[in-house]
Amino acid sequence: MSVAATRLRRSDSSGGNSDRYKWLVLSNTTLGVLMATIDTSIVLIALPDIFKGININPLQPGNTFYLLWMILGFMIVTSVLVVSLGRLGDMLGRVKMYNLGFLVYTFFSLLLSITWMSGTTAAIWLVVMRLFQGVGAAFLIANSTAILTDAFPEHQRGMAVGINQIAGIAGMFIGLVLGGLLGPIQWRLIFIISVPIGLFGTIWAYLKLREVPSKRDHHVDWSGNLTFALGLVALMVGITYGIQPYGGHVMGWTSPLVLGSLVLGVVALFFFARIEARSPDPMFRLSLFRIRAFSAGSISTLLAAVGRGGLMFTMVIWLQGIWLPLHGYNFSNTPLWAGIALLPLTGGFLVAGPLCGFLSDRYGARPFTVGGMMGAAVSFLLMQFLPANFSYPAFGLLLFVNGLAMGAFSAPNRVSVMNSLPAEHRGVGSGMNSTFQNSGQVISIGIFFTLMIIGLSGTLPHALLVGLTHQGVALATARHIATLPPVTTLFASFLGYNPMAHLLGPHVLSALSPAARTTVLGHTFFPRIIQKAFVSGLHPALAFATAVCALAAVTSWLRVGRKATPNAPALKLDVVATSNAHQ
Repeated sequence: MSVAATRLRRSDSSGGNSDRYKWLVLSNTTLGVLMATIDTSIVLIALPDIFKGININPLQPGNTFYLLWMILGFMIVTSVLVVSLGRLGDMLGRVKMYNLGFLVYTFFSLLLSITWMSGTTAAIWLVVMRLFQGVGAAFLIANSTAILTDAFPEHQRGMAVGINQIAGIAGMFIGLVLGGLLGPIQWRLIFIISVPIGLFGTIWAYLKLREVPSKRDHHVDWSGNLTFALGLVALMVGITYGIQPYGGHVMGWTSPLVLGSLVLGVVALFFFARIEARSPDPMFRLSLFRIRAFSAGSISTLLAAVGRGGLMFTMVIWLQGIWLPLHGYNFSNTPLWAGIALLPLTGGFLVAGPLCGFLSDRYGARPFTVGGMMGAAVSFLLMQFLPANFSYPAFGLLLFVNGLAMGAFSAPNRVSVMNSLPAEHRGVGSGMNSTFQNSGQVISIGIFFTLMIIGLSGTLPHALLVGLTHQGVALATARHIATLPPVTTLFASFLGYNPMAHLLGPHVLSALSPAARTTVLGHTFFPRIIQKAFVSGLHPALAFATAVCALAAVTSWLRVGRKATPNAPALKLDVVATSNAHQ
């Protein structure tokens, strides 16, 4: 056995570092992941303030591009790059790549906050800088779990990864509240808040984190990287534009751009799989799927992300477009209060994640991953019985149960995946798992929006027509407004605009009587019109989430119960899969 292999084995069995060092690693990587995931969602709530600050209306047809790419561009970049950057971590050093991620993320957060332009030029600047910020996040996400796995002994990895993983998931909901608080004060604050945190984390990481020796005799798989990036970007672009109207259709699934992107994505990923199967040093190690715990855990990660990824958007639209206005909140204030209303979901994550991660070190992952996904399925099922104007205690309780269930699944599942991997492949394995999670979220958003738009299209036009004509809007005008794509109404609700003010416009509003204008622009007119149509779109989306989470529970059950040999040679992964896979 070589000296390097001996050092690697010793570092793996002992956690690689002193007892004090492993807690330092946990705190730094948790800070990095929390910062990255907060910025995933902080922009969602602050978008109205951002677009107002740069003098652009995101709901105008020509500006939808900026709206969608500000929301989804960050997630698309991280989905595409995490595998490649995890692979680079295996090759060049995980700590080195992680530290670079902190630096890149902080630099582009600063550039986002100092935008001096306005109009479409400023929007393009923000979208591009946001994409590069996603590159930094991908460095952090791809390597943080592998660094944690190197630092902690196997019997403590569940607890460590649990804290790290749940901090990341909770960050997405914390970002909703921060965006609602900081955006109205000054939109630049939502970006600049990451700069001092990032500077502190960067200096801390460079001074304190230490590299664990690993095999470095690897080469960059350029053809695999390029075909993978092309395929994943094409698929996600197709999904992103599929929810936009096209021609006379309420959605764009028949658009040549969408169909071409989807076909290109599938073809590119087909060639990617062929390349990886024949490459002597592949980027995406398909052989890792021979490890049953890895394959079951990764597929479960994808299914869980597809089940919950659209949840945030659905709940935000439900709260901002219906429940909060019905309870007296101004549309402009609904983004902040929607974030606050979703805190029980975050609370459930924070309670269950570390606890179930700790318990999975003793009892194995399967009871928690299966139970978590079944609990999530039940919570989605029960949400279908809530009326549009629900009682908040019942809604908050179901959110908390859903958070508990997702938290119970996430940490044990991730640590099970990481423990099943040979040590020299932890970076790429972590990246592969993160790709499944991030891609699943984007796919989920497309599916949730599609199901909701289909439901809205069946009932909303008639409800709008009757409600508007009753208030004195001319029949021809009311018919035109009623036939507008429902996605515009959803985006208006999501951004905290008064949907009726946007749909009618100043010309139509000025023609109404003062009483009718007050009614139409009031808190209750739009929610009462849309609530029946919204429920008809919400139920299929929740039924889909229920089915996907139940399938994830079945997939989680398929993992086997014996532990992996961390340093098992890559060429014997099939043996590891059958005799040593970790639960």
